[in-house]
Amino acid sequence: MVDTVNRTILHVDMDAFFVSVELRRRPELVGQPVVVGGTGRRGVVAAASYEARRFGVHSALPSAVAKRRCPHAVFLAGDHALYAEVSAQVREIFDRYTPLVEPISLDEAFLDVSGAINLFGPALRIAESIRSDVRSELELDCSVGIAPNKFLAKLASVEAKPIATPDRIEPGAGVVVIEAGKERLFVDPLPVERLWGVGPVTLEKLHRIGVQRVCDLEMIDRAVLVTSLGQAQANHLMSLGVGADDRPVEVDREAKSISHEQTYSIDRRTAGEMTTELVRLADAVSGRMRAAGLGARTLTLKVRFAGFHTISRSTTTDEFVDQADTIVDLLGPILESIDPTPGVRLIGVAGSNMGRVHHQLTFDEVPGDAPEWGAKSAAIDEIRERFGSSAIGPASAVRGGGLRVVRKGAQQWGPDAG
Repeated sequence: MVDTVNRTILHVDMDAFFVSVELRRRPELVGQPVVVGGTGRRGVVAAASYEARRFGVHSALPSAVAKRRCPHAVFLAGDHALYAEVSAQVREIFDRYTPLVEPISLDEAFLDVSGAINLFGPALRIAESIRSDVRSELELDCSVGIAPNKFLAKLASVEAKPIATPDRIEPGAGVVVIEAGKERLFVDPLPVERLWGVGPVTLEKLHRIGVQRVCDLEMIDRAVLVTSLGQAQANHLMSLGVGADDRPVEVDREAKSISHEQTYSIDRRTAGEMTTELVRLADAVSGRMRAAGLGARTLTLKVRFAGFHTISRSTTTDEFVDQADTIVDLLGPILESIDPTPGVRLIGVAGSNMGRVHHQLTFDEVPGDAPEWGAKSAAIDEIRERFGSSAIGPASAVRGGGLRVVRKGAQQWGPDAG
């Protein structure tokens, strides 16, 4: 049985990760307001230096708004491939201390160090060692929260970070510890929106019944809370409100979905343009599926128009799919039913309902001299592995003498200027 009582969990969160990685190769920008993300008019901020945060610039802010708030900031296009490479180096450091590592994103992870304390010492010493290794080997900083569970460790790491105010940048503690038995002392004074699952709609409902801080949850009649939020959400918040969270650190988490979407600096308005983008996106999604050894039964097409109206339409198959041409065949009819003439600013393709692919053909489907099923895709994957993603791709993606392939994370923050 898993011991959920005596766990010691670390949440390690890199400080301004994307910006900090950029500053390693652009040291002349240290101390300046620097923003990483989509630099075009439809881009969004991926990360901001603490100097930029003093002006109200933060992640997910539209780049156009960020430029108005901090016109003297240096804006850099994101480099997802580099960040992924550095993230892997950070992961190598984590693995020295425990095999129980659950990455949440490129710049944060949960570590269960319950079994490592006898070898490396108390959790605080482990956290400081990790911070020291990251600083000395990678020239980056991170903040660490230590607690008996994941929820509290995440809250603690936020408290450990530097804080940017209009007047100055307050250095963070680096490490914050929430001791077992003192969970309520930490969570009670927090605004209720700090609880996982409390978004704008839920927050409005909680405020309506008088819940402003976490400690207010205990004062509200449970029946009132259930009436306002529903049984499941009420139970969830009541548990978090006392600092309870029994979820383990999940080491091997299979992808629940694999997707790519792209925002265009110039709207797509013709069926031909839409089909070209569908082929490109299906090629990228299928490649990632095969790399993960997974396929999808549910395929979703997402289209956002120039006026921000967004539609998502899905289809589900009996078999798991991991081939680009099959994805195009399944989503093509959906795409054809959508009129692009008002202008399409974003198209996305997603696979979900994931599982292992088992290719099985009947004798009628395979001529005697046919190559092995999937050989074409396997050859494409091998070429890309050896020569890079731009070495081969759909013919419709050729533009200006080169391939305009979709790369993972390449447009995560919107189109860049130009």
